[in-house]
Amino acid sequence: MSRRLLGVALATTLAVTLTGCGSGGSGSDNALEIWIRQQPDSDSAKTAKKLAEAFQKATGIQAKVVALFDDFETKLQQQAAQKQLPDIVINDTAQLGNMQSQGWLREVDKAALAGGDKLSELSWKAATGSDGKFYAAPFSAQAFALIVRKDWREKVGLQPPTTWAELAALAKAFTEKDPDGNGQQDTSGFVVPGGTKRGYASWYASSLIYANGGDFLRSAGPGKFAPMTNDPKTVEAVTFLQEQFCTAKTVNPGAVSNDTTVTHEVFEKGQGGIYLVGPYVLARFVKSIGTDKLEVVAVPKGPSGGPGTLGEGENVYLMAGSENQDGQKKFAEYAISPEGQRIGMNKDAPGAIVRLPVNTGVDLASERQDPRWKVFQDAYADAVYAPPVPNWAPIRQTSADAINTVWADCSADVKTAMDGLNTELTQELQSQKAS
Repeated sequence: MSRRLLGVALATTLAVTLTGCGSGGSGSDNALEIWIRQQPDSDSAKTAKKLAEAFQKATGIQAKVVALFDDFETKLQQQAAQKQLPDIVINDTAQLGNMQSQGWLREVDKAALAGGDKLSELSWKAATGSDGKFYAAPFSAQAFALIVRKDWREKVGLQPPTTWAELAALAKAFTEKDPDGNGQQDTSGFVVPGGTKRGYASWYASSLIYANGGDFLRSAGPGKFAPMTNDPKTVEAVTFLQEQFCTAKTVNPGAVSNDTTVTHEVFEKGQGGIYLVGPYVLARFVKSIGTDKLEVVAVPKGPSGGPGTLGEGENVYLMAGSENQDGQKKFAEYAISPEGQRIGMNKDAPGAIVRLPVNTGVDLASERQDPRWKVFQDAYADAVYAPPVPNWAPIRQTSADAINTVWADCSADVKTAMDGLNTELTQELQSQKAS
């Protein structure tokens, strides 16, 4: 099938699947349409529906949730082309620049948003565009930590790692010392979503880059940035990971092609014992692996920097073109309220769509009994959000392509690759008029 015909077929399929998106669209009802990037029928999608139902009960405004996961941004593009954007999108904080640069988002008046003054200042940074204006309401935050097979660690006789050397030693022991006791050498230390889809290789590496004092970009004045991927601290972090892939061979096979969906399953199947990830999968792993077998450990400070991990989460985006702007604002206010935040947290059960609450009036410890959540909360104080460039998505993707290459090709020189990435990011920043 030609690309043109394939495009027509896809557009037709999406039109059938997504008819009626947005209260201003062609649908037969006036319900507020809320899109969330989650697997349909997942625990997270069910939590989103609970939130919408509670909002409807509290305000009398009808609301319906559409849960989509695969090709989420592509489907939004389709709806934008048809001028049928949904009313609300709950999506990654890192997608703000991409959506705002295409004119999809309404500006949010922080002072006029009821409850906006109760949200943490750090969370508001993730709702800020490159022009300094707000284009979303913060909804959920997260930092990253290591989820570790505690039973394996105790089997190999090591302590929780506090340095990168200790982390590497634990990964080596998990790879070589049969921690699951099945008599076979079939386990790995690290499980890594190291593929390039949606920039996962960059996403994974970023926490160790930040923990070593490195970064992808540095500020070069108001609204201006310069790349720093060839900074020695960034190179050192990427080199540490290349050594795990290529020299120590402590990373699960196939990691260079995997996304998080596959990597979650690799960890659950006992194929690896150290997962650097956000708190959103903790309840799932407790249920599938067993609470006594798991512990959460802070990402160790790198030899040249730290502490720090990737900071991200989800925003509530008020989409342009809606005929129900009052309903959009009221949903955002409900989502950031203590009641909305608690519903999204879902206590200790799987399916949380609020990982760490952004409303400072919500006490994490009183909502969740699992003390392991506190490790993530403590890490958030030093979390690093994507900078407010006009569009972070191509920067993350370009970085992922370069980082993935040095993991997949053990002959590749990391410094040379990071020099090349620096040049590519300079060109990207120039194209965004942010250089």
